[in-house]
Amino acid sequence: MLRLENIVVKGVLEIDALTLEENIISIEGQSGSGKSTILRLLNNLDTPTSGTIYFHDKDIMKIDSLQLRKQIVMLPQSAVLFDGTIRDNLLIGLTYSGQEQATDEELEKILADLWVHKKLDTSVHDLSGGEQQRMALARILLLKEAEVYLLDEPSSDLDDRTTDHVLDTFFSQAKERNQQIIMVTHDTSVSRKFADTVINMDKYSKQIKNGDE
Repeated sequence: MLRLENIVVKGVLEIDALTLEENIISIEGQSGSGKSTILRLLNNLDTPTSGTIYFHDKDIMKIDSLQLRKQIVMLPQSAVLFDGTIRDNLLIGLTYSGQEQATDEELEKILADLWVHKKLDTSVHDLSGGEQQRMALARILLLKEAEVYLLDEPSSDLDDRTTDHVLDTFFSQAKERNQQIIMVTHDTSVSRKFADTVINMDKYSKQIKNGDE
């Protein structure tokens, strides 16, 4: 689905060829190895110094950015919050991507599935860090037209028990819709439990190879 060829990010990465086709892919590596950089490249938030990234055999630079990000959805490491209620925050992704709005019943179900036991009219600023993370996961899981989810440290702010339940729920629902997941995680237990394949960025990292971590 996604393929990188002759990618260079000056001083950060060098990737001759890398194909990302498994259902759930975990990206690991030392601090400074370019893990988050590769997610931003795949979503065209960052541009490589040279090389080409293909999505369905088409250069992503030639795909309209809004359309690309409708198909390849990224969850950053720190949950993005918008002023307003939980309902407002859940619906905003659907609004921006032009997708059909979810009902309150659907919103309540997805929150319950991810263990967020709050009313939809609750202010997002009244949520704990872990609840904000789970709400952000719920927000992108509502984007049913997405083909790929890019998750940067999806288990941050979650304890082990909650991580197991939330990620199992998220991945199971994504699999049912044949959506691919590419995640960055420092938690090797998450990779071992959920990933179909693990990619270690250390071998592609200029900083690690040069000892500049």
